[in-house]
Amino acid sequence: MHATHPLSFTSSTPLDDGVLERRFTLGEIPGILWTPSTATPSDPVPLILLGQPGGLGMDRMYPRLVGRARGAAADGFAAAALELPGSGDRPPLPGADQVRADLRAALAAGEPVTDDIVDRLVLPLVDRSVPEWRSALDALLALPEVDGPVGISGGVIAVGVRLALVEPRIVAAGLFAGSYVPRSTLDEARRVTIPLHVLLQWDDEGNDRQAALDLFDAFGSAEKTLQANLGGHTGVPAFAADDAARFFARHLR
Repeated sequence: MHATHPLSFTSSTPLDDGVLERRFTLGEIPGILWTPSTATPSDPVPLILLGQPGGLGMDRMYPRLVGRARGAAADGFAAAALELPGSGDRPPLPGADQVRADLRAALAAGEPVTDDIVDRLVLPLVDRSVPEWRSALDALLALPEVDGPVGISGGVIAVGVRLALVEPRIVAAGLFAGSYVPRSTLDEARRVTIPLHVLLQWDDEGNDRQAALDLFDAFGSAEKTLQANLGGHTGVPAFAADDAARFFARHLR
């Protein structure tokens, strides 16, 4: 079972395009909720969970997060981000420094990144963050202006896979194939059945392309789309966002 944490809003800022940005804490976990002007108690809007890379923190990711949230709001959706365990001002995960050192050493030596390193790097983040996201869903969906269905967009793909598997309120997932994948994540992917839109940067310098293709192949969803574009990790073309928006519009309405 996932723990329940109280949600408290700490600030409210109207943005220039009619989007309301509210920062909150979920227990001690920082988060941000963006809602379009169309969101009212009499006409609540669906919600998209905005994932982010591990370790960078919401403040560093804010320009990209708010851009994605504005796009979601323009399509009539609320969007929410949650500070990941070990990111921002949150305490580091146990063993995180050592496993990152082991990862850097393997890469510097030109050696393969072992399953042990991947598991120690990714699984503690998945195990901690997924219950937190589920607790956030409890609180956010209790707001009168926010309602299901729920989608997830981006972030650490192993977190997205686990959420798609265990959280029945999530009905569609747009995932970014750009992080290390534990073998257990492939096993979980085989049991995921919701519609998927997976973005892959073909020349991503930090991504094992074959691992990304193997994960896509493993998903058990009857509807799954792989959008592969030339370019590195930060070279995602603008039209990729339009394709993802159409995907969510199709499944969250």
